[in-house]
Amino acid sequence: MLRCTGFCLLAGFVLKYTYAMNIATPIPAKAKIGHTACPHDCPSTCALEIEISEEGRIGRVRGAGDHSYTSGVICAKVARYAERLYHPDRLMKPVRRLGAKGEGRWGDISWDDALDEIANAFVKAETKDGSEAIWPYFYAGTMGWVQRDSIERLRHAKRYSGFFSSICTNPAWTGFTMATGVLRGPDPHEMGRTDCVVIWGTNAVVTQVNVMTHAIKSRKERGAKIVVIDIYDNPTMKQADLALIVKPGTDAALACAVMHIAFRDGYADRAYMARYADDPAGLEAHLQTRTPAWAADITGLSVEEIEAFGALVGQTKKSYFRLGYGFTRQRNGAIAMHAAASIATVLGSWQYEGGGAFHSNSAIFQMNSAELTGRSMKDDDVRMIDQSQIGRALTGDADALRHRGPVTAMLIQNTNPVNIAPEQRLVKRGFARDDLFVAVHEQFMTDTAAMADIVLPATMFVEHDDIYRAGGQNHILLGPKLVEPPETVRTNLFVIEELAKRLGVADRPGFGFTAREMVDRILAASHLPDYDYFLEHKWFDRQPDFDKAHFIDGFAHPDGKFRFRPDWSNQPAPNRPPKSVGLLGPHAELPVFPDQVDVIETADAEHPFRLATSPARNFLNSSFAETKTSRQKEGRPEVMINPTDAAAHGIVAGDLVRIGNGRGDIRLHARITTEVKPGVLIAEGLWPNSAHVDGEGINVLTGADPVAPYGGAAVHDNKVWLRRDAQ
Repeated sequence: MLRCTGFCLLAGFVLKYTYAMNIATPIPAKAKIGHTACPHDCPSTCALEIEISEEGRIGRVRGAGDHSYTSGVICAKVARYAERLYHPDRLMKPVRRLGAKGEGRWGDISWDDALDEIANAFVKAETKDGSEAIWPYFYAGTMGWVQRDSIERLRHAKRYSGFFSSICTNPAWTGFTMATGVLRGPDPHEMGRTDCVVIWGTNAVVTQVNVMTHAIKSRKERGAKIVVIDIYDNPTMKQADLALIVKPGTDAALACAVMHIAFRDGYADRAYMARYADDPAGLEAHLQTRTPAWAADITGLSVEEIEAFGALVGQTKKSYFRLGYGFTRQRNGAIAMHAAASIATVLGSWQYEGGGAFHSNSAIFQMNSAELTGRSMKDDDVRMIDQSQIGRALTGDADALRHRGPVTAMLIQNTNPVNIAPEQRLVKRGFARDDLFVAVHEQFMTDTAAMADIVLPATMFVEHDDIYRAGGQNHILLGPKLVEPPETVRTNLFVIEELAKRLGVADRPGFGFTAREMVDRILAASHLPDYDYFLEHKWFDRQPDFDKAHFIDGFAHPDGKFRFRPDWSNQPAPNRPPKSVGLLGPHAELPVFPDQVDVIETADAEHPFRLATSPARNFLNSSFAETKTSRQKEGRPEVMINPTDAAAHGIVAGDLVRIGNGRGDIRLHARITTEVKPGVLIAEGLWPNSAHVDGEGINVLTGADPVAPYGGAAVHDNKVWLRRDAQ
């Protein structure tokens, strides 16, 4: 394996990101190779090759060289996965809290006794306050369907409180489907066959390294240009031919100006729009005043930068707009996604191989999870609680609780809300309640596990069977068990099955199957090849043909038209909240056409800075923050400050600074850098709360008010003040 860290010359281009690549790597004579999929919350869902010793231990992890999208390349943190699997601090046995919540005193407990206590606590809570008093809470710590989603089957069987999974994808998915009617787009491989790749709102070097693999292929083979749009000079920006640093929350203004240029300078494909768009004349009229000068004042870009971008994509028919999640984690995020996707329609880019707009391929897989999640048992009268508003729900906010009773018992799998959820002080206050019982099934003693009553040790992805789909590419991938877990560690599915027995629902549909059996049942229900086929072939390509992927036969609205005028209130979306929740956020302020709408937390005299909580290279949300190498490479929690702002506040590199807003304040060390623009602060990475000076993490400062119209967490959208700490 070649690990490239630093600088490699590739077709006259300096490659400065870190990756792990399979290039004629010698394999130990007695090692075998296992094939699986990366389980973590990343759209790439890379295909992996893992060395396994005779003793059943994993060694090197690398990208599968014969997988057409992964192409042998994975991120460095996953390449060193053995460090995580064999970490000395990994949880190895069930424990019960002995002292006060969060005190850190634990006593051993057997698996049977732990599961009995959890079941008894759930029965007690249901008897006192009804079944909705129990709230199973999970997310994407594993992207495997069986181990992630089986908790839903228990929820529905018992009529426990519903879980509205808002925190990550909703603004992006909503904005894109408002435009196209469906969550799919041109084959991601086409980034390697294009003349211009626009990487918008995603630090791909850090979060989706395979995007860079294919973009660089086009640059090397076709002389393609790479455009990167983001809010600071991050590692992906450093790969760009044209790097555009916008003020946070102003992406829609840039998109509008680019479309203005297209209409003004003759780049707009009027024939294409006449056939495929709903109201091109109305859009053109609307954009008359959305000039580059107008956008420059909003975005912080120069008129020249905007004109150059508009001319580049306008003159390059094969422009591939790779639209990420990051720029949608603002209170106007759905608007921004819709506006950015609209550029490809104005230009007619969808017609060409290597052209169009892509965000996710989630809609192409058509996998049937009804039995897995117990959909037949779902009761729509059971309340839904917003995952992002866990702090409000656990502290008794009536709106968050849908004006029903309290949550008094929880089972948590695959997520770490005490660290990653907005409004952290409310979250911690809720978890500290004496009347709240919490069981956490985890791999490490996370911030959330530390607040639990019972902590159960969980398997890692190479220790259990599962099936994965890849939102950022086009394959369904098998994740077979490759090594045996420690004797005292159990899978998520085991916990759900055992609780179902104790709670009297093990005879309900979907229970009683092994993980492998459930994978086969999902595949059969989805009319896909069986487990054994996947075991031999490793993955299955679901990419639709060119005409469907590029909407040649029309977009996925009833009339086949792309929506410049979205129906913000009625359009279906992949994760639209149920009727009982309704529209969310300031939906009445959403625009008729693409536009800049300042429903964001704009800076003001009291809070002159805009703060974003961007991903770190060596962490993945809160995962990998426990491994020694990742922590060493990241250093410590810091806030990036422009030198002009630092000088104005008497701050020098390494100083402790305090940043805050109405939700609270925290202390971080200052990193003085021109990589951020004046007025913008960036805190990279979700460090554990305990890694911070005062034991409080960055999400003290983020809000849980939902993004319009269908919800989501605006974690990159925060107005704050800054000052040097007195220390």
